[in-house]
Amino acid sequence: MNEVLSQDEIDQLLTAISSGDTEADDFKPVNSARKIKIYDFKRPDKFSKEQLRTVSNMHETFARLTTTSLSAQLRSLVHVHVASVDQLTYEEFIRSIPTPTTLAVINMDPLKGNAVLEIDPAITFCMIDRLFGGRGATTGNKNRDLTDIEQEVMETVIVRILANIREAWTQVIDLRPRFAQIETNPQFAQIVPPTEMVVLVTLETKVGDEEGMMNFCIPYLVLEPIISKLSSQFWFSSVRKSSTTQYLGTIKQQLTTVDMDVVAEIGTINLSIRDVLSLRVGDVVRLSSVKVGDPLTLSVGNKKKFYCQPGVVGKKMAVQITGKIENIESDEFEELSVEGEDTYE
Repeated sequence: MNEVLSQDEIDQLLTAISSGDTEADDFKPVNSARKIKIYDFKRPDKFSKEQLRTVSNMHETFARLTTTSLSAQLRSLVHVHVASVDQLTYEEFIRSIPTPTTLAVINMDPLKGNAVLEIDPAITFCMIDRLFGGRGATTGNKNRDLTDIEQEVMETVIVRILANIREAWTQVIDLRPRFAQIETNPQFAQIVPPTEMVVLVTLETKVGDEEGMMNFCIPYLVLEPIISKLSSQFWFSSVRKSSTTQYLGTIKQQLTTVDMDVVAEIGTINLSIRDVLSLRVGDVVRLSSVKVGDPLTLSVGNKKKFYCQPGVVGKKMAVQITGKIENIESDEFEELSVEGEDTYE
C-alpha cells in the first residue's frame, strides 16, 4: 500500500533535495516489491466475478419487468435499474438497512432456504399512498411499522414482483418464489447465520418523484446447488437455446387469434367482361364440371383445406366438413374419411 505523506514531511523532502543533501534518485519507488492481496478468512469470497456478472444480467431483466409491472399497478411512472451486485456477510446486510423497514421473507422453491427482499420505507409508503388513491406523497411519518392493512397492500405488490423474479431466472432454473411473511425489524429475519456469505442485488427505484432502494439478498447456501450455472457460458447458451422455442410459442399463440376468411366454393366458370356486364336478374349461370352430389371445397384464406357438403342449420346456410384435402396442390379431389364431423355456418 502507498503511504500518504503529511505536508511537513513533503516540505522536509523538498528542502533536502534542494540543498543537495539527498538526491532525487534515492526516492524512486521500488518496483520489485511483491503485490499482496488481503484475504479475510472471516468473510471468504464464494462468488466469482463471472458469477456476480451473471446475477447482474439476470436482474437487469428483472428490473425491466418490474418497471413495466409496477408502472401498470401503481398507475405512475416507475423506474427500476440494477445499481450494484456485491457479496458480503448477512450481518453486514442487516446492519446496512434501516429499522423499521419492509422486509419480505421469500421461499426460493425448489431451492432450499429463503431469500429476503427489502424495500426502502420511502418507496414503501409512496406505493401505499398510490394504491390508496393518493399522489404518492410521503410527507407523513416514515419511521414506523406498517399497519395490518398496509401489510396486506404491500403483499400484493411483493407477489407481483416475485412473478418477475421467476421470469428473470427462467434461463437458469424454474424458480417458484413464494411469499412467506413481512418483517419490519431486520433482527427478526435471521434466515442464515450472521457470518454466512450472501449476494446482494441493489436496485435503484424511483416511483414518481420519490427515490429509494430495493435490496434482494440471496444466501450462498440457497444458490450452492446451481452455482455452476451462474456462468456467462451457461447463461448465453441457455438464452440462445430457449429464445427460438420462446418466440415460436409466442408466434403460435398470436396466430391462434388471427381472423381468417373461410370460403365454401360451389364451382367455377370463366366469363368475359362482356358477359358479366350483360347479366340480368333471372339469368342462370352454369358452373363447369360440378354435379349435385359432388363435394364442395372449403378454403381457408387462399388454401383449399377441406371437402364439405352444403346444408342448413336452423334458418342459416351452412356447410358440413366431410374430409380433408391432403395434397393441396392437386386438382383432383379424393374423398377422405375423418373422425367426427364439423359444421361451419
